[in-house]
Amino acid sequence: MSSHPLKTRILLADDHAMVRRGLRHVLDAEADLDVVAEAGDGREALELALRGEVDLAILDITMPRQTGLQSALELSRRVPELKVLILSMHDNEQYFFEALRAGASGYVLKSAADRDLVGACRAAMRGEPFIYPPAVRTIVRDYLERIESGEEVSDDPLTPRESEVVKLIAEGHNNHEIAEELVISEKTVERHRANVLGKLGMRDRVELTRYAIRSGLVEP
Repeated sequence: MSSHPLKTRILLADDHAMVRRGLRHVLDAEADLDVVAEAGDGREALELALRGEVDLAILDITMPRQTGLQSALELSRRVPELKVLILSMHDNEQYFFEALRAGASGYVLKSAADRDLVGACRAAMRGEPFIYPPAVRTIVRDYLERIESGEEVSDDPLTPRESEVVKLIAEGHNNHEIAEELVISEKTVERHRANVLGKLGMRDRVELTRYAIRSGLVEP
């Protein structure tokens, strides 16, 4: 049985009807993508997504009542299996990283939606992060600058504390147990977990456990 549906059911959320119409035209032209719901603000998007009738939510970053980032963060907590993409007119790496931290699988510029959106949807459904081109250049440039300045660059994207949290998650501990073990609050554990999922482009405990095994944090 396929791990994801043959036709991806999409929720499209943007407060401009004309934008939604244009994006829907792009998506519905693809045989494997089907826009089944639309929302004009973040709160409506959240309510529709929580019904469990969509596989992927495409959320505009700036919407009335609730932003796309706020909706993404809430959805990642309440419906972790739902894939989320953030749509934005802002070519801004900071927003991109905030989107990942909120649990989104990717960040698509409206100006490049006709080129990138379909690929981003398919990447999200494969469980892969979609990094929009300017952000890739920034990440590579920052990495090279750190090497040239003599800074020691680790292959591990996680901080030591984040690695500790991943190790304990992979060993089967819950947030309360991890908080007690590391002498931090459960809220801090949850924040570390969200940051780790964002950095690694992952969605759940199973993927984190695989990462922990590959990284040598725990024994298989």
